[in-house]
Amino acid sequence: MVSPMNLDGSLDLDGAQKLAAYLVDNGHDGLVVNGTTGESPTTTDVEKTELVRVVVEAVGHRAHIIAGAGSNNTAHSVDSARAAAKAGAQGLLIVTPYYNKPPQEGVLAHFTTVADATDLPVIVYDIPGRTGTPIHTETLLRMAAHPRIVAVKDAKGDLFAASEVMSQTDLQWYCGDDALNLAHLTQGAAGIISVVGHLAGRQYAEMVAAVAEGNLSRAIEIHRQLIPAVNAIMHTTQGAITVKAALHDRGVIASAVVRLPLVSLTTGAFTVPPMLRPSVTRSVPLMFCTPVSCVSLPLRAVPNRPVGALMAEA
Repeated sequence: MVSPMNLDGSLDLDGAQKLAAYLVDNGHDGLVVNGTTGESPTTTDVEKTELVRVVVEAVGHRAHIIAGAGSNNTAHSVDSARAAAKAGAQGLLIVTPYYNKPPQEGVLAHFTTVADATDLPVIVYDIPGRTGTPIHTETLLRMAAHPRIVAVKDAKGDLFAASEVMSQTDLQWYCGDDALNLAHLTQGAAGIISVVGHLAGRQYAEMVAAVAEGNLSRAIEIHRQLIPAVNAIMHTTQGAITVKAALHDRGVIASAVVRLPLVSLTTGAFTVPPMLRPSVTRSVPLMFCTPVSCVSLPLRAVPNRPVGALMAEA
């Protein structure tokens, strides 16, 4: 889920609780808080803890709450992980250290150190386009030996490498790039961590179910019908900006405000894509006929691993 904000740029904690409840009411069995789409680069540590706390308070009894706690400072990531655990998070999303470009031994040590800091399961986030450092296949294979490193959010785009790791480990695989959702699902991914899912959750849920049931023709049909949505949300400007604009247009959140260096679509710097305007999107039955929601995806049952978590990027 995005992090709702007031017009003055402060966090709208009541709005966060309402959004969380809305999403869970629409079929989610988990929420991811404090990810990049939740504007984690510009929220403070105190704000991150408060977001986890209020979302857990609102829906923690009926949904799994995953907290983003990664950074390029291992000691800070440890502190963030512990704060999230204390606030009630049920799992952690940890990104590869960015900008400082550590070697693979450092990457491995970073993730295992954070995983050792709490009893929470960890989802490793591999997104070299933003971090500058891919997690190598051998490093992922070594990480899989850690009892609390249980899943990967893959935004690297290397389908063969993903398949190789899945074939040799029981790591749960989640696509972190909406353009490749279907491709990852068809080669065994457990689900998706989606930005576009804020607007097309039920469609994506149907696509996931279709793949699981062997109905590939239906999955392909949904995938192709969602291509315009992926282009509008992910390729117009930064994803948090477009998602907030669309959610605000639909009255789900009170404002579309984002924090600098992001700029709102409503400031005049950009124009809301036509397909995200209610008058247009309501005329596209498959894409936006349902209320805004993110996709609810169960984890595959694996011994000693948690089962059941929504993977909506935040």
